[in-house]
Amino acid sequence: MEAKTNGPSVNAGRVMDGPTNPMVTPLLTDLYQFTMAYAYWKAGKHNDRAVFDLYFRKNPFGGEFTVFAGLEECIKLIANFKLTEEEISFICETLPGSCEEGFVKYLRNIDCSDVEVYAISEGTVVFPKVPLLRVEGPVAVVQLLETPVLNLVNFASLVATNAARHRLVAGKSKMLLEFGLRRAQGPDGAISASKYCYIGGFDATSNVAAGRLFGIPLRGTHSHAFVSSFMSPDEILERSLHRSDGSSTCEDFVSLVQSWLSKIQWAKALGNTVGETNQSELAAFTSYALAFPNNFLALVDTYDVMRSGVPNFCAVALALNDLGYKSVGIRLDSGDLAYLSGEARKIFQIIEKEFGLPGFGKTSITASNDLNEETLDALNKQGHEVDCYGIGTYLVTCYAQAALGCVFKLVEINNQPRIKLSEDVSKVSIPCKKRCYRLYGREGYSLVDIMTGENEPCPKVGERILCRHPFNESKRAYVVPQRVEELLKCYWPGKSGKVREELPALKDIRDHCIKQLEQMRPDHIRRLNPTPYK
Repeated sequence: MEAKTNGPSVNAGRVMDGPTNPMVTPLLTDLYQFTMAYAYWKAGKHNDRAVFDLYFRKNPFGGEFTVFAGLEECIKLIANFKLTEEEISFICETLPGSCEEGFVKYLRNIDCSDVEVYAISEGTVVFPKVPLLRVEGPVAVVQLLETPVLNLVNFASLVATNAARHRLVAGKSKMLLEFGLRRAQGPDGAISASKYCYIGGFDATSNVAAGRLFGIPLRGTHSHAFVSSFMSPDEILERSLHRSDGSSTCEDFVSLVQSWLSKIQWAKALGNTVGETNQSELAAFTSYALAFPNNFLALVDTYDVMRSGVPNFCAVALALNDLGYKSVGIRLDSGDLAYLSGEARKIFQIIEKEFGLPGFGKTSITASNDLNEETLDALNKQGHEVDCYGIGTYLVTCYAQAALGCVFKLVEINNQPRIKLSEDVSKVSIPCKKRCYRLYGREGYSLVDIMTGENEPCPKVGERILCRHPFNESKRAYVVPQRVEELLKCYWPGKSGKVREELPALKDIRDHCIKQLEQMRPDHIRRLNPTPYK
């Protein structure tokens, strides 16, 4: 299944499709956005040209990087931002006091045709204080965008970052599967998590709805219930299976499986360690293999992994091999995953050698069971033979941190810089419309992100530039960039006439995220005691 394109499509005269979740409308906002809009209108300030920055103050999960996500949904909201008559009536009934007819007329005409959005590309690795989005337009309209845009970016970026952190711990060679649907915070939390975990580096999801909506590859086999629902091989009524090339038919696949189990039990190389296995489990595996001979992966821990699950899997896999099929592997969902994966691998390797089956020793081993960053790290330190991880609860709920904490601050109005002051320096905003750049060194790693005023000269390759910390005067550094990348691009030009950046396909965003992580210095993205990025 290929990832779908997220770019614009024509639909009933609209510029592009609306947000994935139909609940994302202009009413998905806080009441005070509408009270402020009314007060702006009443004061005649509603069309004042305002600039807002969306940014966050601290990287999540105790790390030193964040993955920006949610931009596509923001642009879809902005492209379709229009209040219905029913929504306008509800707003007027909800606002304190009476609502003047002039304001009602104003609400009818509100859209984002005069709004401009500049943003960092989705999937980019980002850092505190640097604007992820800059939104310009009539102050009342941009104010109405604040809450929904924050809602669309906060969780998306948090869960994409969580996924990226799991990918970094697991390593490039392991397959990562998102299994969080049943534990996610409601349907939207589940759909969003599937999408943004894929951006963060996961390979597939169990979520069928997300697979249909976004083209994310789907993975899944069977549960313990399927295994325990069988009583014996006698329950299997349809026992025939065609060879993979269709040249002939095995009339009694069940007997073929039983004969292979007997060979395994008598194999000297296994030292007679395989005794009687659970026949109901064998029946379940055989039945599943008959249904999916090209995709046979067995959950082997319903009864006893080493005494029953693994030998039963091997018997079915060897029977399939006789007919030209290659089994996928096993899944472990409980127990000591490091030990069990190692022991299972030994059996696969012995069987490969004993029965002359090239490649059987490399049969895939998938592990699940409430995995998280710490578990993956512990498995790496212990040594294991797991090829694939199925991760759910801790991933999609972002158990280690509840929220990212993005904010949306006014930085300029009518060409006048504005600042929010606070006794807490971390909450002081950086005023004025800004341009943002990422400077790269000779080794290809990014060195520093810098912000300049809109009209200041941009940094140039090979020219030394003094970079100052915005709040700590003692922190400064001279940098000679070997490559300069401007971060903010125009994704919604409004009436400016500027060329709009196209929204890329989901797969391209995922590839961009992976490439971004590779361009970061390893000490910035390591799990323990990462070096802060400048």
